[in-house]
Amino acid sequence: MNIAFPYGFDSQGRTASADDGRHVRDMMEQLLFTSPGERVNRPTFGTGLARLVFEPNSPELAAATQLAIQSALQQWLGDLVQLEAVEVESVDSTLRVTVRYVVRRTLERRVEQFVKGLP
Repeated sequence: MNIAFPYGFDSQGRTASADDGRHVRDMMEQLLFTSPGERVNRPTFGTGLARLVFEPNSPELAAATQLAIQSALQQWLGDLVQLEAVEVESVDSTLRVTVRYVVRRTLERRVEQFVKGLP
């Protein structure tokens, strides 16, 4: 059983679950928006994407972010997904990350988009 993220309960009062596709997306979201050092027993887990919203916009920042995200996804989720592409787009105070991948277990091709803006 894959536990749904964020944690919650289903209609029967049990821990909510997620199908495989949703679970992989949830894990990506956690990886992208966790800052390195935030998890006690996994100090290198995360990309720190949320803090990049406050950085000056530039093609160099987008390229560096793309490489950092791709590296983190391969390190932490490489056994579950085969990455095809990671695209980072920064417009004003919004960051958009598009991840194209294949779920290794089902060979399903998926595209997920994650957006972070100023709160």
